[in-house]
Amino acid sequence: MTTQYRQTGSAGYLLSIVLVAVLGGLLFGYDTAVVNGAGPSFKAFFQAEGANLWYSELLHGNVMASALLGCVAGALLSGLLASRIGRKRSLFVAAILFFLSALGSYYPEFLFFEKGVPTSGLLWAFVGYRVLGGVGVGLASAICPMYIAEIAPASRRGALVSWNQFAIIFGQLVVFFVSALIMRSHADVLFDEVTKLVSNAGDASWAITKGWRYMFVSECFPAALFALLILLVPETPRYLVLSGKDDEALRVLSNINGEQRGREILAHIQATVTEKRERLLAYGFLVIFIGCMLSVFQQVIGINAVLYYSTDIFRSVGMDNPMLTTVIMGVVNILFTLLAIFTVERLGRKKLLISGSCLMALGAFCVAFGQSVSGLPPQVTVAGIMVYSAAFMFSWGPVCWVYISELFPNTIRSQATAIAVAFQWIFNYIVSSTFPAMFGMSLGSMGTSFGHFFSYALYGGFCVIAALFVWKIVPETKGKTLEDMTALWKGHAKK
Repeated sequence: MTTQYRQTGSAGYLLSIVLVAVLGGLLFGYDTAVVNGAGPSFKAFFQAEGANLWYSELLHGNVMASALLGCVAGALLSGLLASRIGRKRSLFVAAILFFLSALGSYYPEFLFFEKGVPTSGLLWAFVGYRVLGGVGVGLASAICPMYIAEIAPASRRGALVSWNQFAIIFGQLVVFFVSALIMRSHADVLFDEVTKLVSNAGDASWAITKGWRYMFVSECFPAALFALLILLVPETPRYLVLSGKDDEALRVLSNINGEQRGREILAHIQATVTEKRERLLAYGFLVIFIGCMLSVFQQVIGINAVLYYSTDIFRSVGMDNPMLTTVIMGVVNILFTLLAIFTVERLGRKKLLISGSCLMALGAFCVAFGQSVSGLPPQVTVAGIMVYSAAFMFSWGPVCWVYISELFPNTIRSQATAIAVAFQWIFNYIVSSTFPAMFGMSLGSMGTSFGHFFSYALYGGFCVIAALFVWKIVPETKGKTLEDMTALWKGHAKK
């Protein structure tokens, strides 16, 4: 019996697959940003009843960043899982981890601890659940863009992978709204009230004992939806070919591109994956170095110091409603991520990264001076943060993931992507866990304004270095197929 394949590709079919895949990005954003809203009331919970003697700012910063340790492990595991059980099943595993982490973070007392009593044992249990969710984030952060890149046609790959970044930022915006609604749902609870640690003040007490729990458990709903929907999408053609399932690969390619073009793409895939399973450095050190350094720069330019702690930053400069300002920042981030989606295939990857780096440097230096020069209105700092954040959203946010998804040749993509993404999470942890202490540093008559200046001047300097790195070393990949990358890096390896 002759197998029938679709003669013309279906844009709707491709879009439906991508929409399911980017739910992993949404959960990535949701999980990493939930600490922005939950952090103040969680800290208040552990600083109640004299516990503040041991729950320090440094410890709080590390607890809030603890999920990032799981992200490193998840990123390192992603290569093994993606090559052993496939991209689709790996995403299903990530969804289950998201779900379990949300439940555990809501009720870390489960089985072993008395509810509502802040002890060191309970804190470790909470950290364990956050790390578990971090493993899911690490898996999703590596495999979602890989999945989309391996499904998408070359001419649309950059834009479709950029939708994953849009989903990440949208997930962050959603959790900002959810957190605000949860806090507002109980009369007039405000984040500023929570930090006063008035444990018997009615609504503030509710926020301290329950508010942060509801924020974490709210992630269960998108996690469950992702787990169900991921079962309905196909495996990627490249993994199917690697598994010897060429007929299934052709069916997926035909549904997206039409049979004729699907057979051409299948031939290109077969030519690159049937040669051999190659060692990591088969194409030289440079390709791995570039992938890892793109990940490092995406973090050391400091964006997560804003995404994770914007509420605290806006409060420190005297904004009346820091949570509302954070929500506004989230909307701005969404708009500028859309700018990247619609320009990445026209302008190319390098132009967006270089221009974004320069604007980020401008915004960071504006924040640094706005925080250290007395007499300036808080709007100066807020404007600097908005420029800094918006510039990231049309450049390093989406474009770094595009590069990581398409930079590496087929035969080493899983391993190389895992290493590059692990570097990203390692430096994410370094930046996120050190920012609270660095931001609060004091020096002589400057007081804490020194820490404010130093933090963002440092990030601005890294933005300048990142622009130079991309300009001098990183190749443009616009319009190249994933199979073209094999030829590109083979040429470099022979030099």
